[in-house]
Amino acid sequence: MIEQVVSTVNSWIENFGLLSEGWRVGIVVFALVFGTATVAYLASHVIVMLERKFSDTKNLWDDAFLHAARKPVVAFVWLQGVYWAAEVAHHYSQAEIFKANDAVLQVGFIWIFVWTLLRAIKESEKILVSPLKMKKPMDYTTVNAVSKLSRAVVIITAVLIALQSLGYSISGVLAFGGVGGIAVGFAAKDLLANFFGGFIIHLDRPFKVGDWVRSPDRSIEGTVEHIGWRLTTIRTFDKRPIYVPNAAFTTIVVENPSRMTNRRISETIGIRYTDVSHMAPIVSDIRSMLESHEDIDTNQTLIVNFLSFNASSLDIMVYTFTKTTEWVRFHEVKQDVLLKISQIIEGYGAEIAFPTRTLHLPEGLRIEREEGEEADEHSEESSAKASPASRRPVTPRTRYGDEGESGDGE
Repeated sequence: MIEQVVSTVNSWIENFGLLSEGWRVGIVVFALVFGTATVAYLASHVIVMLERKFSDTKNLWDDAFLHAARKPVVAFVWLQGVYWAAEVAHHYSQAEIFKANDAVLQVGFIWIFVWTLLRAIKESEKILVSPLKMKKPMDYTTVNAVSKLSRAVVIITAVLIALQSLGYSISGVLAFGGVGGIAVGFAAKDLLANFFGGFIIHLDRPFKVGDWVRSPDRSIEGTVEHIGWRLTTIRTFDKRPIYVPNAAFTTIVVENPSRMTNRRISETIGIRYTDVSHMAPIVSDIRSMLESHEDIDTNQTLIVNFLSFNASSLDIMVYTFTKTTEWVRFHEVKQDVLLKISQIIEGYGAEIAFPTRTLHLPEGLRIEREEGEEADEHSEESSAKASPASRRPVTPRTRYGDEGESGDGE
């Protein structure tokens, strides 16, 4: 069909004798390019109108297909128009560049088809992970991995088809790729290790985008932002990005706190030794308070017991789990629990212990005033009232008291 159109145009140029041949060729080429631009403009607007019309329907895939096909359709129109114009020019020109028209057309068709598929895969990915468009959106990490793999398959297949259409033998290319792959594998083993590490992450899914992860083996802790085929981007809590090669995740331990079912409250609270008589009721009331607390998960381990005789306190172990796993909410619940424990302890007249030290002096050591020291003070006060110039300092003296008396250590 294209050849018939081109031959018709060429016959019109040859038979129309009003202008010179060069002008007639120029006018036809201009008309073809202008017509191509007009058709491309109309095609784009028609697809936009269809997108607006189908956006009101419940079917999401027609919107995705139209959006994916809009730009490739415009490119297809331009490819056809430029090819016809080039064929007309080639009929009257011996330029070498026009000899590649057929090859450019074939490769252009392949490129437009691949471009359409890639855009359709991208739009499908957006739909499958969107909570606004899907009742049960799929996991972003899984969908992203399948999307990347699909795009890679489409691109590799397109490259092989393009090489075949250009006259290259695919079997020779594959054989060369097999031999060259061995050399590339040795030269880029780290790159391949990261690639397969990324593949394992997508396969095993120890974490996904948005998870909080950390590693006790490395200084890695933060929120996963992106999982690529070579690097994984983690944003630390001080907002710095960390780029971790995927191969590292195959050799280190990775914790995923985002998948915890509960958060733990583990505290040791000490009361004074003088409050030992209140230990049993205090422990009982703390346990009852935790069992009735609406934010404590009683289905998990709950321990409240007298733990040990410590150096300056009687220790109570409080071990329980909250229902929430949210970091901020957890600390609010923990604060409420600790305040209620302190109120229970104060309700019995007891006190929370703090580190103290008692000093015992040897027997027979006493610090006191000498007999007559009070008389000296009284006389000093009297003399001070009588004459300020007669004041004199009073020096306290220390003596050893009777046997059996000692200080109280305060």
